[in-house]
Amino acid sequence: MIMKKIFFLLALLLALGNYQTLFGKTVPKVSDEIKTRNREKDKGEKLFIRHSDQCLTIIERAAQKMSIQGVTIIAYIPGEVTSTWISKMKVVGSLTNSDSNLLAIASCKAAEMTDTFKDSGSGIRKPLKGENGYKGGIIKKVNSGYILAVFSGGSGDQDVAAAKEGLDWLLQYYPQSK
Repeated sequence: MIMKKIFFLLALLLALGNYQTLFGKTVPKVSDEIKTRNREKDKGEKLFIRHSDQCLTIIERAAQKMSIQGVTIIAYIPGEVTSTWISKMKVVGSLTNSDSNLLAIASCKAAEMTDTFKDSGSGIRKPLKGENGYKGGIIKKVNSGYILAVFSGGSGDQDVAAAKEGLDWLLQYYPQSK
């Protein structure tokens, strides 16, 4: 009788071990690569938050040197596809002018870049409804996603120049993709 109980317990333990071996491998585990990407995205967001106000100030100064007023937007898009972003906006002297909402125009430039991952007004495709195809936004790939900067209020070339100063400064904190 005792032998039967011992045999039964051994058989149960063996079956339980086989169950874990057989089914334990089917449980998906987060790969090290995904963990690393998530850490990079988190790090990218923290860098953006830490340096975004200074970046906006640099764009503001660049605009003031050119004697233009308007709106600037900077944003960080984590990953390879736009599904979320974090951004900051600053009014540089004027939210609107006599005939334009400069924030709306800046937002359209940013929206175009989130779809094309090219500078706004690149002409790589016809602007979609809601876009305007204006120059003034630039975007760069970093290891953990994308950084973009926009200015609206001057000519297209002035807007690009102002945005570029801030973006170039911010990029020093991000490893670049090859």
